[in-house]
Amino acid sequence: MTERLFLDAPRQDRATATVQSADPTGIVLDRTVFYARSGGQPGDVGALRWQGGECAIADTLKGEGEAILHVPAEGAALPPVGATVEAVLDWPARQRLMRMHSALHLLCAVLPGAAVTGGQIGADRSRLDFNLSESPDKQAIEDSLNALIAADHPITTEWVDESVLDTNPDLVRTLSVKPPRGTGRLRLVRIGAGPTPVDLQPCGGTHVARTGEIGRMAVAKIENKGKMNRRIVLVPA
Repeated sequence: MTERLFLDAPRQDRATATVQSADPTGIVLDRTVFYARSGGQPGDVGALRWQGGECAIADTLKGEGEAILHVPAEGAALPPVGATVEAVLDWPARQRLMRMHSALHLLCAVLPGAAVTGGQIGADRSRLDFNLSESPDKQAIEDSLNALIAADHPITTEWVDESVLDTNPDLVRTLSVKPPRGTGRLRLVRIGAGPTPVDLQPCGGTHVARTGEIGRMAVAKIENKGKMNRRIVLVPA
């Protein structure tokens, strides 16, 4: 099992860890700050450093069971099993993904009640697909989104019993992907303070600390992807 430090410390950019296994397909550590690709969010990139060596990490994936695979760049040296390494994120790359991921959560808040049918997070371009019969107004979406960003709402995470999904199923906005169950607990991402948050959703991804860190966003386009499917594409303004 790889301890996922990013779940409770998403803005931690490095950590020491012990190498449990290493081969060209992936390096497994006992703990990591590297997010493994899932939920539409790309895997982190960066480097592993140890005494006398360094390995560039080109991607991070989920491995067998609870392991996380740090995928070495082609031809990179592998750390010895049992070695202590410093896992260091490419922080600017992570920050861009966190900003975009948080912006997509705000996009959900702008369209309350619209279920999400798909999505993809990118450093410079991201999108969500919504179950809508008609395309919303592009300028109205952009204006509402940037108003929420400018309000500088806090973004926090909390752990709750997974049974909350039985009593409040509307927490889940996605139609095709449901939060994993069986561990007994669920991670929620909350945007906004007080009893009525701007947005509250199950999420295992990484986010900025406040909406003001996102920066202005633009709606690049709204596409019809089917009778009840509207794709909204966001880019930094």
